[in-house]
Amino acid sequence: MPGHVILSHGSNSSPEATKVSALARVAESLGWSTFRPDYREADALGYAGAVPPRIGRLVAAMQGAPRPLVLAGSSMGAFVSGLASLEAPCDGLFLMALPVGMPGGPASFAAARGLPGMLVHGWRDELCPVDAALAFARGYGMPALLLDDDHRLAASLPVLEREFAAFLQARAA
Repeated sequence: MPGHVILSHGSNSSPEATKVSALARVAESLGWSTFRPDYREADALGYAGAVPPRIGRLVAAMQGAPRPLVLAGSSMGAFVSGLASLEAPCDGLFLMALPVGMPGGPASFAAARGLPGMLVHGWRDELCPVDAALAFARGYGMPALLLDDDHRLAASLPVLEREFAAFLQARAA
């Protein structure tokens, strides 16, 4: 088996969300094992309140996971994936619709340096400013793919699937 992917859904969503479900299918088709934590209980605590329990659940899922280990997330899922990479080792980050701050939460987003990563963001993201996400990617030397889409990236699902497959194949090589 090439490795393991933990896919984190956004706020007010679920493990069956469109993007994480599609990326789970991509990973599994390539022989990767997947896990999609359910953060809905934490999300009931609001944006700031959800961050610590989400990170705790994600770090617990990372412990003893097969390697290479890739964290993938959308919106709040991307936010906690990056922060979790500071607390437990992983081998890659695939971040979609990234907020670099959380109302009432941690002052700013961070991730482990030196990890292979990819940022995918919509030019028309109405919730997470594209300039802030690009500034993060630039500061971390992370490739960024900007799409003519909004926060949900729903119109770009085939592109997400293709980019994620390439990202995983590079990690398995």
